Amino acid sequence: MPKHNRRYKDSVFVDFFGEDKNAKANFLSLYNALHGTELDASAELEPLRLEQVMYMAFRNDVACLVDGKIIVLVEHQSTINANMPLRFLQYAARLYERIQNPRDRYLHRLKKIPTPEFYVFYNGEEDYPESATLRLSDAFMTMPEKPSLEVVVSVTNINYNKDNEILHTCKPLKEYTLFVDAVRRHTKLDSENGFRNAIKECIRNDILREYLQRKSREVMNMLIAEYDYDVDIAVQREEEREIALKEGEAKGSYQKAIETAKNLLGLGLSVANIAQATGLTEAEIEKL
Repeated sequence: MPKHNRRYKDSVFVDFFGEDKNAKANFLSLYNALHGTELDASAELEPLRLEQVMYMAFRNDVACLVDGKIIVLVEHQSTINANMPLRFLQYAARLYERIQNPRDRYLHRLKKIPTPEFYVFYNGEEDYPESATLRLSDAFMTMPEKPSLEVVVSVTNINYNKDNEILHTCKPLKEYTLFVDAVRRHTKLDSENGFRNAIKECIRNDILREYLQRKSREVMNMLIAEYDYDVDIAVQREEEREIALKEGEAKGSYQKAIETAKNLLGLGLSVANIAQATGLTEAEIEKL
């Protein structure tokens, strides 16, 4: 993949639904599709996304205060994590700290707070149901009849081949999904020019055309940054597996040396000779 000097912390998903000049319209279109409402540009919408330097629960997250609700949207391209509800709980706590006056929690009268809603949009390549619900209570060690605390996360598979209903009711999400599909196809065919070719195809086919024509260079950089991040994580995980394997092999070799030393002690060999034969120290052998 080509390298660029500029570094972008946002993904295309975050930019398209949370940062771009048309992000409000895109976000409201998705909100309306989720709720069956018809909020328009006159609706008040306050971005609430936490800075990644402060909190790293999610990479591709968009959070907004709208219609008396805190809406948290997360795009997810890797395996769905069953612990997501706990991460959303921690994320929501940070959001409430941000929007609430610290003095309000000590008021005698009830202070209303926005209702939190959590949505994950899955577009990874692993097989996953069209929709699923994750609950914090699923992780509880014991299950009461009525949990004192609950977090519900709605997971929607937005891969285009799943033909999810929301893709028919939210045009921005449908076009974004087609864009992701194009990027995936083209990078498999041509790792060097895949991003550029995907952008050209989408513009030609009227998929996110205005957005991509206006921000093609920025989109390229965001895609490259995401790719670099994913490769970095993959390399780290492979390195961790190699280290674990080597540690396992070393542990096995050590145990084998211990057993050999015990057998040699039983045969009456000296500690010095056993140390020379097994590679163990004399102190280790004397403890056997």
